[in-house]
Amino acid sequence: CIFCLMIRRQPRTKQGRSSAASDVYKRQGVYNLTYFPKEYRVHFNGHNLCVIGKEGDDYIISDPIGQNKNKLSAADLKKVRFAQGALPPNGSMYYITSMEHYKPLDAGMIEKSMIKTCYNMTHIPLPMFGAKGIAYLARRMRKWEKLFGKRGAALNLAQIIRMLEEIGTGGAGFRFMYAAFLQEASVFLNRPGLNQFSMDLTAVGDLWRDFSYNAARFFKQRDPEGLTYEDLAVKLEVISAKEIDIFTRLENSIKRG
Repeated sequence: CIFCLMIRRQPRTKQGRSSAASDVYKRQGVYNLTYFPKEYRVHFNGHNLCVIGKEGDDYIISDPIGQNKNKLSAADLKKVRFAQGALPPNGSMYYITSMEHYKPLDAGMIEKSMIKTCYNMTHIPLPMFGAKGIAYLARRMRKWEKLFGKRGAALNLAQIIRMLEEIGTGGAGFRFMYAAFLQEASVFLNRPGLNQFSMDLTAVGDLWRDFSYNAARFFKQRDPEGLTYEDLAVKLEVISAKEIDIFTRLENSIKRG
C-alpha cells in the first residue's frame, strides 16, 4: 500500500490518536469498511488509509482506493482497526512527528531505490517472490483443476484477476507506473539509457494487460478459441522471463554508473 514513509506508532488506547483531528495513517482490515463496494470486501488486513478529520461521531477518511473523501463511524473504524484473521492490524497507526530530518530528493536516493527494486524482483531466495514468483504462479496454475476442481480453479483465477486489475498491487498498471518513473529518472539522473528500460517495461505492462483480458474471457467462458490454463501459464512464463531480463540489466546498468 502507501504512506510507507510515515513513522509507525502503536496506540495507547483503542481510541488512540484518532480522537485528534490531525492526519493519522492506519493499517486495518478491508472486510468491514462500509464505504467499500461489496465486491471489494475481502479478508485482507494490510490496507492503509488516512484519517483527516472528524465530524460528530464520524471520521473523515482519505482512502487510496478512491478519489473522494469518505465517512466512517467510530464503531466501524474500531472494527476494522482491530480486525481478526491473518496478520491482524492490532490498531496500528503511524503519523509524521517531525520534518527535522527531511532530505530533498537526490540522485543517490533514486539509484538506491532502483537497486532495491531490482533486488526484490530478481534476488529474493524464495520461488514465490519477485519475477520468479510469476513463473511459480504459472506452474501452480497448471495444477489448479487437478487440485481444486473446475470451480475451485475458476475462483482462483478470478482472484488473480481481481488482485491484478481492481484491488491489488500488481499487473499492468504498476508496470506502467514504474516505466514512467524510469522515464523521469532518465532526465533527473541524465541517463538517457533509462528510457529504453522504460519502453521495455511498458511493453511488459501490455503483456500483463493481455493476460488479464484473456484470463477474464476464459473465466467468463467467452473465449471462442478455447484458451486453457496451460495457455495462460505460458503467458505468465513469458512475462516472468522478460521481467527477470529487464531488472537484471537495469541493476547492472545502475551499478556500472
